[in-house]
Amino acid sequence: MAQAALVNRHMPVIWRVAFRMLGDRQEAEDVTQETFLRAWKMLPDWEERAKFSTWACTVAINLCRDRLKKKRPVLMDELPEQTDVALRPDQALHQNQASAHITSLVDALPDRQKEALTLCAFEGMGNIEAAKTMGVSVEALESLLSRARRRLRSELSYERAGQEGH
Repeated sequence: MAQAALVNRHMPVIWRVAFRMLGDRQEAEDVTQETFLRAWKMLPDWEERAKFSTWACTVAINLCRDRLKKKRPVLMDELPEQTDVALRPDQALHQNQASAHITSLVDALPDRQKEALTLCAFEGMGNIEAAKTMGVSVEALESLLSRARRRLRSELSYERAGQEGH
């Protein structure tokens, strides 16, 4: 019972983190399953020094890193479904194209910057929890976030300037 509650509560976050890191639904499912398998093996020895969610995200990120090392580059074949029924077809197409473009820019970030951005911006973790998850200091996390955001802003402003010049 307790195990099912733990899975139901934390699986969506673990899957989203894995999906954002790997860009592949099946790989994200595999990482999610492996994360919980490891959790069950360690649960009897669990000490409540850290939050389960922080520990599980750390395991998932490490599993993602291992998979990314084995097969570079990882390109996203599918985007998460994000449809708004109130949008006209042309608006939905534009929104999907913009979403795909942002996803490709995030995917192009260095791995550690992508991890920091995924945990904080997409999963809503606070800096302290995200830093613990990544095994870095809060200052290092903030630096990674700053560099990721600066790089994304730079890419977007460069593209905007290129569009205005045509």
